Amino acid sequence: MGDNGHQEDNVPELNHLFSFRKIADAVSPYNVARYVVFGVPFDGTSSFRRGSRLAPDTVRLAYDNLESFEFSYGVDFPSAAICDMGNLQVGEDVSEMVDTVESVIGTIMRSGKVPVMLGGEHSVTVGAVRNLPADTIMIIIDAHSDFRDEYMGNKLNHACVTRRALEILGAGRIFSIGTRSVSKEEYRSEEWKNVRFFTANEVRMKGISAAIQEIESRNPSRIYFSIDMDGIDPSEAPGVGTPEPYGLNAVDVRSLISHFAKRIIGFDIVEMTPVYDNGNTSMLAAKLIQDFIGSRETPQSLF
Repeated sequence: MGDNGHQEDNVPELNHLFSFRKIADAVSPYNVARYVVFGVPFDGTSSFRRGSRLAPDTVRLAYDNLESFEFSYGVDFPSAAICDMGNLQVGEDVSEMVDTVESVIGTIMRSGKVPVMLGGEHSVTVGAVRNLPADTIMIIIDAHSDFRDEYMGNKLNHACVTRRALEILGAGRIFSIGTRSVSKEEYRSEEWKNVRFFTANEVRMKGISAAIQEIESRNPSRIYFSIDMDGIDPSEAPGVGTPEPYGLNAVDVRSLISHFAKRIIGFDIVEMTPVYDNGNTSMLAAKLIQDFIGSRETPQSLF
């Protein structure tokens, strides 16, 4: 099982923003860490099954049941230099929350570390994207296009994340994989063509390798990777806020992570809703964190 160790100190200018619960294997202090985990327990704009604010600590609890050594990667995670800052203290205002995430991730990235963010709803990702260098591409796992210009009167709603990311990154830099729920408004938008949406059906027909090859054709050197857990089929990830049938399988998501891991400069997992889970979704989310860090730490991609 995971080994809980002593964490000496976190970055002083961020300490007042966090509570202190952590994943097992996060035994390194901030100053020597290569990966910095933190939770954002926010679901203020969720529109169906709320409760993703409970996810960060539920994922940490599931992680406790994972082995600290992953033989597939040959990685001993307590030696991977992981720090867990705990959960951000958030209120009800989405704009304030996104600004706080932007500040926190900016600090982590300027320190030369890789942020691993646990949502919360998908709106938290906008704060991360604001920090990305201009040549970064974004890979999103999501059942929904999240391409509305606004939803329920709010441009920072969780249903608008891809649209906001496009405004920041520009055309041709976002690859959303697993799409199977799109509104007429989104589909008819003039901006639709500026994001590459891989439907779940397309992945099923052509294989995940086709998506990987198309993304590789852009020769990306830096990648931000965002996983909305509803991108994965509900049979494997039932505990999400807005489930959609006929989704991706978890092995394909792992293949994407493993292939691109060494170029990923930031990573998040969002939209898990523990009150609707049977335990599988939180365990999968925890394992995907290990897949990400393990793939970066191993000498070569294994999948």
